[in-house]
Amino acid sequence: MSKRTQRNFEIENPEEFKQKLFAWSKQFETALWLDSNNYEQKYASFDCCLAADEFTSIKTDYHGAFDKLKEYQSYTKDYLFGYISYDVKNDVERLSSNNFDGLHFPDLYFFQPQKVIFIKGNIVEFHYLQMIDDELEEDFEEIIEAIPSYNEVAKNNLPEENNLKIKLRIHKDEYHQKVTKVLEHIHRGDIYEANFCQEFYVENTTINPYEVYTHLNAISEPPFATFFKHENLHLLSATPERYLKKEGTKIISQPIKGTAKRFINKIEDDKIAFDLARDEKERSENIMIVDLVRNDLSKTAKKGSVQVEELCKVYSFKQVHQMISTVTSEVETTTHPVDVIKDTFPMGSMTGAPKISAMKIIEELEETKRGLYSGTVGYFTPNGDFDFNVVIRSILYNPDEEYVSYSVGGAITAKSTPEKEYEECLLKAKAMKYVLLNN
Repeated sequence: MSKRTQRNFEIENPEEFKQKLFAWSKQFETALWLDSNNYEQKYASFDCCLAADEFTSIKTDYHGAFDKLKEYQSYTKDYLFGYISYDVKNDVERLSSNNFDGLHFPDLYFFQPQKVIFIKGNIVEFHYLQMIDDELEEDFEEIIEAIPSYNEVAKNNLPEENNLKIKLRIHKDEYHQKVTKVLEHIHRGDIYEANFCQEFYVENTTINPYEVYTHLNAISEPPFATFFKHENLHLLSATPERYLKKEGTKIISQPIKGTAKRFINKIEDDKIAFDLARDEKERSENIMIVDLVRNDLSKTAKKGSVQVEELCKVYSFKQVHQMISTVTSEVETTTHPVDVIKDTFPMGSMTGAPKISAMKIIEELEETKRGLYSGTVGYFTPNGDFDFNVVIRSILYNPDEEYVSYSVGGAITAKSTPEKEYEECLLKAKAMKYVLLNN
């Protein structure tokens, strides 16, 4: 177990310090930035966090991925930050993925950062490995001197339209045909629900990932925003969804199912949120996934401890209203944290019900490997707690391949119509498309 030195500093302007910290993070080859955007939420642990400078790491394809992660987490018992891509499902079930992949991210990657910095209110916590703790004071001074990233973007890069050509992997007519096939499976009784996704992509292009992320986050301000960089790989995420959190022996899952657009007019906006809360199709989508999550959590839960804390509650974000449920359970103190993740992965909100049948069907119908999209990014603490998001509303970028990608999906149920599902996809894709075309 690696020892860490913790030092706390009081700051006058947390928002300005946050922007400076993000700008300062650009120097690192490996960095993971998590920002709650001060969104009011019950289970928040910090306002924002930066993990940087890889000390040790694990990088693997899906074969035995969870066992390798379990061994790594058990051995280090330290802060670990990283991601599990959707294709690690192939380690949990007898599944495979042969679809096109233009991004080439490893299936699983976690690193033990030398430097972890949390902002909590007007306190900044530095958690540095002891071997480099002499850099701590110096780094704090350096961050104070940094130029805030939003100023850089505002002064030098006022968004302007560019000539990026965004292509669709599945065109509208083909999307309609594929959704119709999902509906046939539902009517035949193979599944109740499937989350079917499609990719939008740009080839032969370069973007400034820091600017694109800053712009995306500014127009979305979600509670689980993420900027991840490792060597040549980038994730720019404005996800509103938590996948799974562990606080002591309590496990929290918060699936999202149900989306409606925001209106500028308050009366119209309140009405659409009210309608979403009572929409029979959206509620049934959400409740099916809640049942699936309850089942997944019960695999590691103490008997009788799985509870639905909140069912189909509508939360409002800058771009959309979302219907969110909160399901919790209690585990034994002896339960390994990685086992809790393994037994619930991949998350029900991105697969369908029953889970394995849904995953097989969507694998056949989708045109691309999901990779990190609809996987998860998060961290473990030294005492074995964790918090992971769902990678949606995200742009993935590999500059070596000159390839930019974002995917969107929707839950198909018996009440779905291909046209409405297609419209919902375009609504979810709106923010990513806008920032790519205006940076």
